[in-house]
Amino acid sequence: MTELEKKPGMESLTELYKTGRGPSSSHTMGPEKACRLFAGKNPGADRFHAILYGSLSKTGKGHGTDRVIEKTFGNVPVTVEFSDSDMPLAHPNTMDLIAYRGDEEIDRARVMSVGGGKIVFEGSTLAEVPRPYGLSSFEDICTYCRNEDIRLWEYACRVEGSALEGYMDGIWQSMKESIRRGLTDTGVLPGGLGVQKKAKHLYNQQHIDESAETRENRMVCAFAFAVSEQNASGETIVTAPTCGASGVLPAVLYYQQRKRGYSDREIVHALISGGIIGNLIKTNASISGAECGCQAEVGTACAMASAALAELFGLDLDKIEYAAEIAIEHHLGLTCDPIDGLVQIPCIERNAVAAMRAINAVSLSSFLSDTRKISLDKVIKTMKETGEDLARAYRETSEGGLAKIHLCGR
Repeated sequence: MTELEKKPGMESLTELYKTGRGPSSSHTMGPEKACRLFAGKNPGADRFHAILYGSLSKTGKGHGTDRVIEKTFGNVPVTVEFSDSDMPLAHPNTMDLIAYRGDEEIDRARVMSVGGGKIVFEGSTLAEVPRPYGLSSFEDICTYCRNEDIRLWEYACRVEGSALEGYMDGIWQSMKESIRRGLTDTGVLPGGLGVQKKAKHLYNQQHIDESAETRENRMVCAFAFAVSEQNASGETIVTAPTCGASGVLPAVLYYQQRKRGYSDREIVHALISGGIIGNLIKTNASISGAECGCQAEVGTACAMASAALAELFGLDLDKIEYAAEIAIEHHLGLTCDPIDGLVQIPCIERNAVAAMRAINAVSLSSFLSDTRKISLDKVIKTMKETGEDLARAYRETSEGGLAKIHLCGR
């Protein structure tokens, strides 16, 4: 049995990078997919009922979960209930879907939205996806790549086939388009917080005596703001790995393409390499803010961007690993506490900060990779344990942290 024929462990990168509407992969994309599948399974139903639990209930209004559910069922009536039940949940983003014909309940399903738009139907194979990757640790993948003398992106293409590059080219075009739209957009973000869109202002605010370093900060942040503001507006973005963290990776790569003239093909290879890191975290820890805090979303995005940039620079596997490890390590414990459940404060600024941190992580790894003590696999395990230890109030329920302080100040 070859390394590529081992028991499957990780899903396709097409399940990590998805194009869809924001503001939340867990709260909008996941429920939308679940409702679409459930409606298709019950064409004879004349009405539906959805019950939201946990984080879906706590922040569903702010994320627009009820609106996307109503839209997905279309002309068939649906009621949405925000439950305050404290019953134990297998995942904090849980919902029940119930189908009726007249007064008779004809079907019921419990669904978990586990991050990045992925859903799991409890006790069912509905919506399960293939796991083509036989390796699910960086150590094993790295060993395989060294033995075969290939890079991370080449490993992914061996597993998934030549179609992967074409898919990822479409993903890159979508990322660039979200940046372009965001840089021209103005006004106030929806939701009631009165947050002004800032990407265009950042992009155009050039000073005569601006240093190269200051310009890099401003441009990278402008690109991150552009995508994040599109997401907060409910526009089309790419999960990388989630909607709430969608601004980090495209900001870093778009800036480097404009600065150094990298081809789209080179960027695609970088995206694939970054995707391997995201997949490892998704498989061995979590990319869900409701499950492990924002370290799982923006922290993962920063690690993906670090690895992608290291690939773009042609760094070796040790440096790629170290860059991703630095990115995660310095996001450990990061809470998810969006004000009013909206993916705006602190989420948008956080994407910009993480984009700059990704660049710094690559710089540091290129100097010090020979001195590192912590492996990527170990820091991913640490992320999972840290996330499980976080109090529920700091895992996307808007009951603690900034969200709580904001409410107290009203």
